[in-house]
Amino acid sequence: MLRELGELFASGLLEPPPVRAWPLSRAREALRYFSQAKHTGKLVLDVPAPVDPDGTMLITGGTGTLGRHVAEHLVRAWNIRHLLLVSRSGMDAPGAPELLAHLTDLGAEPRIVAVDVTDGAAVNDLVAGVDPAHPLTGVVHAAGVLDDAMVTSQTPERLARVWAPKAAAAAHLHAATAQLRLGMFVMFSSAAGVMGSPGQANYAAANAYCDALATHRQAMGLPAVSVAWGLWADASGMTGHLDEADLARMSRSGIAAMSGDQALGLMDAACWHGAPQPAAVQLDLRSLAAQPADTLPALLRTLLANGTTTRRTAATGAPAAGLVAQLAAVPVEEQHRILLTLVRTQAAAVLGHTDAGAVSADTPFKDLGFDSLTGVELRNRLAAATGLRLPATVVFRHPTPSAIAAELREKLCPAQAETSASAPVFGELERLEAAMARLVPHDEARDRLAKRLEALLWRLTDGTPAEATGRHHPTSDDGALDAASDDELFEFIDRELPS
Repeated sequence: MLRELGELFASGLLEPPPVRAWPLSRAREALRYFSQAKHTGKLVLDVPAPVDPDGTMLITGGTGTLGRHVAEHLVRAWNIRHLLLVSRSGMDAPGAPELLAHLTDLGAEPRIVAVDVTDGAAVNDLVAGVDPAHPLTGVVHAAGVLDDAMVTSQTPERLARVWAPKAAAAAHLHAATAQLRLGMFVMFSSAAGVMGSPGQANYAAANAYCDALATHRQAMGLPAVSVAWGLWADASGMTGHLDEADLARMSRSGIAAMSGDQALGLMDAACWHGAPQPAAVQLDLRSLAAQPADTLPALLRTLLANGTTTRRTAATGAPAAGLVAQLAAVPVEEQHRILLTLVRTQAAAVLGHTDAGAVSADTPFKDLGFDSLTGVELRNRLAAATGLRLPATVVFRHPTPSAIAAELREKLCPAQAETSASAPVFGELERLEAAMARLVPHDEARDRLAKRLEALLWRLTDGTPAEATGRHHPTSDDGALDAASDDELFEFIDRELPS
């Protein structure tokens, strides 16, 4: 019978029940999960292989900033002596000879090789070529590149450029080592994958793949941890472009930089803990609590909900009462000046300036140094200050501080913003809005009304003056809309509003 069952399993006619392995360090968690009877198949406690100090440790991105830190740390703290440092450039990478000499002085026997880890065959050859006298005992996948852009500017090429060295390389390393008894398999992931990061959708996706791969490997009984890193203080190939303003902006958002020693200590803790997807981020809870709640990632909102009250002004959609009252008490020109000062002050803070005078009222934001990421931060700051819901593209729709100030005044002071010529139309719109609210939900008339309004908006934004069309727009009776039927509403839209 067992022979026949074995043949059936081998042929694929029968499938064995799933097996989920838990490292022994998580035995309590595994037993709790087992007691809940939620699993299918078998749960297995696995005694992981130890890291062999006489084995070889493979590090991708080995000549980069993070790879160098990891290599030295493994020699000093883990007593690893045989290092295989992999990068595209190998010994031609900047500082590679000095790194080799430094690790040798520490008592290690390092090798630096040039391998394209996005090539599965090359990775297989790399693993197969490890000296059998010092078999592979661990992998640290620290390679990665950035190509940031907002979602609307992402392309298949940009995704592929970021995906290959992070996600595809991780898959190749997994496949090449799955049959080996490794003591560790560490992937350097990013907090972008668990919290999101403006402009890094491609990078977040690649790192989320690494996180999922870690869970998959552990379920197979293989060692794996994917550490979602926050910001390291040491400039690397992926963070070297950040200037003081960028770092200050991240600090204000609640993400602080961690030292190399602190980060490496967290890597050790992640390996010992055994969870597949830990996050290692230095958080400034005070700065986080000062952010509008709806601008925070869900993970951070949950973290803060237990102890700290976050600002909810922007989330409510209600204008900040104090600012509105201040604007209502002054003439139109003063309103614009107040709001312009607000915009310039917030723009200066985003750019890292201490004085709003560094931001000219009529200089385009792009000329001031704004990009899509800083534009989103300015939007968030203005939303928090005014209580308005503003689009992420507000900086580019209104390209100067003065233009945004004018837009804010129209939203915060609509009555004063209306000209004498347009005031009657706005009045009719308010009555139309009230009449529309009385329509029955899902009524067929609502769809007809929506189509009419869309057509009207198209004509309005087309910019054709009413005089050119020969149409006249007498003001309707103030009470006419209150008793208007659906057909009369449609007639009003066509007759009374500019076309």
